[in-house]
Amino acid sequence: MDFEKMSTVFRRLALEAGDKIMEIYGRDDFEVKTKSDESPVTIADEAADEIISAGIRIAFPDVTLITEEQSESHSEKADSFIIVDPLDGTKEFIKRRGDFTVNIAYVENGTPIRGVVYAPAKGRLFYTDASGATVEETGDFPKEAAGPTTPISVSSPDNASLMVVASKSHRDQATDDYINKYNVKDSKSAGSSLKFCLVATGEADIYPRVGRTMEWDTAAGHAVLTGAGGNVVRFDDHTPLKYGKEDYANPFFIAYAPGVDLKPA
Repeated sequence: MDFEKMSTVFRRLALEAGDKIMEIYGRDDFEVKTKSDESPVTIADEAADEIISAGIRIAFPDVTLITEEQSESHSEKADSFIIVDPLDGTKEFIKRRGDFTVNIAYVENGTPIRGVVYAPAKGRLFYTDASGATVEETGDFPKEAAGPTTPISVSSPDNASLMVVASKSHRDQATDDYINKYNVKDSKSAGSSLKFCLVATGEADIYPRVGRTMEWDTAAGHAVLTGAGGNVVRFDDHTPLKYGKEDYANPFFIAYAPGVDLKPA
């Protein structure tokens, strides 16, 4: 696999999709529909999916592509695939809270090894470079070539004073019960895959998810965190979170900086 090309293409498509999302975000109104699983979908989800899917199929025609918006039509299974959530955090988008992201990842043998997470309303762009290390780009995000980038790395956590990040829209009592097993200095909420990125930059030490997610929700953030030195494990037995499952559904999981003393479920 040409990872230099992959990094360039993923970055450009995420930015192009982000531009379209922000154009729709700026409108006075947009239609919100309900999918078969009762989750919301907007014209922004669909437009971003169209941009990314077309670009991926041109750049990587021989790689299996899985996207959230086309998931019901996916039947082909492969050891390696590209997986896309064109607009993660649709609820945040609808409520105009800004915590939504564009997510593109490459999975190999069950593990996301390359990815990009772009939060267009926040002006934050995270991706793995050709070597697999994660950087955050700053500046104006030109499409043609990357701007200034900074390598990012997870924290060296203090187990007596941890920073926790949790879901903004899906935090519940089970999540709070698990967080209460730790010595927490502070807790913050964030939407979409930004939670992975906050652990990747060291702005948080641990992100427990005791709730439903799908592989396209997490793969890009997982790759970004791994490239910054972090881990993502199953909530129940602390084994690595794997991808390529029949129904694309994740078990509960924990994303964290090595050095966090993980508590049992």
